[in-house]
Amino acid sequence: MPREAITWRAVRSSGPGGQNVNKVASKVELRVRLEAVEGLDAAARARLGSLAAPRVDSRGRLLITSQRTRDQARNLEDARDKVRRMVARALVAPRRRRATRPSAGAVEQRLREKRLRGARKRERRSAGHDEA
Repeated sequence: MPREAITWRAVRSSGPGGQNVNKVASKVELRVRLEAVEGLDAAARARLGSLAAPRVDSRGRLLITSQRTRDQARNLEDARDKVRRMVARALVAPRRRRATRPSAGAVEQRLREKRLRGARKRERRSAGHDEA
């Protein structure tokens, strides 16, 4: 991924943290131009687009944030790692589902058990009405 495809800025982190939150900009916002990501075929690019869709801003850039640690450099590395993992997921093509059918024996066994359950319930019904 070319360096010019990535921009980042540090902002103040949210949540608890006392004085540190008010002074230090340790949260990282990383923006990646998706069209500049290299090494993706059309299918992988489409998968990346659908994976990233909820996080894409109005200018078509993927927005990743990290505020795991109180250290800006570690948050930047964490955000870059999130992008790497997303691209790696897009590179893996989902396996096609192969249509399967239950065997004739399995179908016959299911129907036999179903008949037995029905017969058991019918016996209970007739036994209950005789006593009342």
